[in-house]
Amino acid sequence: MEIRNLYKSYVLFITVIVLLFLASCGPIVVSSRIGQPPPPWFYPNRLEVVRYVYFPEYSFYYDLSARTYVYLDGGLWVRRNVLPPRYRNIDLSRSRYERIRNYNEENIRRYHEENNANRGRSNRTTLRSRSTRSN
Repeated sequence: MEIRNLYKSYVLFITVIVLLFLASCGPIVVSSRIGQPPPPWFYPNRLEVVRYVYFPEYSFYYDLSARTYVYLDGGLWVRRNVLPPRYRNIDLSRSRYERIRNYNEENIRRYHEENNANRGRSNRTTLRSRSTRSN
């Protein structure tokens, strides 16, 4: 009887160890809010400190620590829990995004102006090289 209980304890111990090992193979996110998983579209495959995620096709950010979307609305940066109606039909799990590493400040405007303001089309005039044509 005592050997049988010892055997059950041994099997239980091995099962717990295996389950803990398998559970530790998942994605790891370092966030200021412990206990809340990241959104379903965000699954990093390594350990990294990330606060913001940028969606370049739509030009908005997601703040992982505050769980809010950050976007321009009428020239002002706003934080909202849900996206505005113009973005509601987007499948974020299929959208391209970039992790903003090593930027943890509240003011995303400064980061955007330094890194993403000149992406894509721009109204700025660019200097073109002057080439002379011979007729």
